Amino acid sequence: MEQTEYVARSEDPESLKPLALAFPGPLRDQLVAAVLSGEKTSTTGLMVAFEVEGEELPRVGERWALIDSEERPVAVVETTEVRVLPVGEIDLQFAIDEGEGYTTVAEWRASHERFWHGAEMREFLGDPEFTVTDATMAVAERFEVVRRLG
Repeated sequence: MEQTEYVARSEDPESLKPLALAFPGPLRDQLVAAVLSGEKTSTTGLMVAFEVEGEELPRVGERWALIDSEERPVAVVETTEVRVLPVGEIDLQFAIDEGEGYTTVAEWRASHERFWHGAEMREFLGDPEFTVTDATMAVAERFEVVRRLG
């Protein structure tokens, strides 16, 4: 997928779309902490989740309000790269950059499948049998923190 530069840049976190990693709770708290520490500079979503939400894909240069489990903005992050590709094509460097301690793509895949095949995700997608395959389309996004809040 071709990347397009996003022009409008708001610095007011209240006017930015929220970047919500995982569902509220311990996993989101862990991921937000990894972003704030600089360990996490990439994230992977499923294309089908964007479709269910009716959300546009992130664009390079777009800024987001990273939110915690309490739905409070904790940082402004900027998208630096967006790729749409099959899950089976996620590479090791991208997996490492997710900042969750993965040392192999297989570890990354197993962890993400536990999340994607979990009850919350299947309920969100409206498909109790949803299963990821190598061909399932993913949205692989890189970002950087441009400002911490609070």
